[in-house]
Amino acid sequence: MKRICVDMDEVIADALTEHLARYNEHFGEQITAEDLHGKWIWDVVSTDRHSVVDRHMRSEDFFEVLTVMPESQRVLRRLQMNYEVFIATAAMEVPTSFNQKYRWLAKHFPFIPSSHIVYCGDKGILRADYLIDDNPRQLRRFQGEGILYSSPHNANVTGYRRVKDWLEVEELFLG
Repeated sequence: MKRICVDMDEVIADALTEHLARYNEHFGEQITAEDLHGKWIWDVVSTDRHSVVDRHMRSEDFFEVLTVMPESQRVLRRLQMNYEVFIATAAMEVPTSFNQKYRWLAKHFPFIPSSHIVYCGDKGILRADYLIDDNPRQLRRFQGEGILYSSPHNANVTGYRRVKDWLEVEELFLG
């Protein structure tokens, strides 16, 4: 059985919307996802505000309140019928997220066993056939096929097969 690893943030969990909501509320601005075309939020906000964005992300509830990406639950459940599915998150980048991410997964993806949740830093260590991730940095060292999940920050990235949503993931893997 082939193995698929799936990233969390910006793939099954909508972190960008939460980032923007907290930033806009804090600073009284209206930055949108369209403003981030080809850029990370860190590239758009002034450097003197980076610590606030970081503090939002490291808060006690940031990762626990994220919205589920449309169709991801249904498609992942279907993928499990034909593939071994793992969730692989670079949680080492925000160590305060471990428990939040675990609770979020238990709530929204209870059909993914805890034995199939991987917390890591560099996803090049993963042994799988496919990795679905929004971050091209994570795909570069991955030994299987990297599938780039579209997000505003990776709009200009080429060199990977790309999916724009979970309906395209379903078509790609389940035809």
